[in-house]
Amino acid sequence: MSTPHSDFDHALDRIGKGKHVRLTTFRRNGQPVATPVGSLVHEGTLYALTPPETGKAKRIRNSPRVTIAPCDMRGTVPADAPTVAATARLLDPAETARVQELMKRRFLMYRVVRLLDRVLGRERRLVAIAINP
Repeated sequence: MSTPHSDFDHALDRIGKGKHVRLTTFRRNGQPVATPVGSLVHEGTLYALTPPETGKAKRIRNSPRVTIAPCDMRGTVPADAPTVAATARLLDPAETARVQELMKRRFLMYRVVRLLDRVLGRERRLVAIAINP
């Protein structure tokens, strides 16, 4: 018999092999809002980055309840992929900086975007999201 924790671990295994997760957050009225986001798995936690003013950040501030599923960059979830309930929290600036370092190590495109921001003099404010069972 599967448990919520083992379902989460199974989903993390699938998500960790890719680069994206379909993160579903919930509006105050309970309506789900699914968004594909770049992500990484580190030490049993799923991480993503987003600007702090996005809808998903606002919804997580209102309710930590989320669902996650492995997906492609368009948000398409494979038919056999698990979708599991989880809890999200927004991280403080120090923790966000740590997640940004992890992203830089894992994704070439993240390094390229950050370099372009620096060259163009843009400051991209981000907040990290940590997702656990």
